[in-house]
Amino acid sequence: MADAAIAFPSLAWFEALQGLVNEDAGYRQFGTVDADMGVKVADEVYVITFEAFQCKSVRAGNEYDLINVDFFIEMAPDAWQAMLENIKANGGAEAGQTLVSLDMVHEISNNATGDQLRADLFFRYNQSLQHFFDLSANLETTFTD
Repeated sequence: MADAAIAFPSLAWFEALQGLVNEDAGYRQFGTVDADMGVKVADEVYVITFEAFQCKSVRAGNEYDLINVDFFIEMAPDAWQAMLENIKANGGAEAGQTLVSLDMVHEISNNATGDQLRADLFFRYNQSLQHFFDLSANLETTFTD
């Protein structure tokens, strides 16, 4: 459990989540993940690289970086907050707040180049990605306005 509150979205928040996933034995049960994922919250972009059984890197990015990732997840700040608060309250996302259910309703997963094979990695690795975000239940998260 993290001691200090960390603001979302921020590089520090994603770095803390990276540390949690890399220490979590349960993450390995979903199999390997080889993907570059973007996360877009308003004007902020983060690039997260998964390799084998770990989150290899996280970094702050920009709009141009979205061209180079396999897929990116984009939601408004209030939607991110609702999902993360749901995860915190329940120890994991409830049915209506999972990445896949949000994508079905709001099309949150995108690929900037239209490359369907790369975009499909979101669905191929959805359980691992959900577990990644579900581990944020262990973070004390604050939200920026």
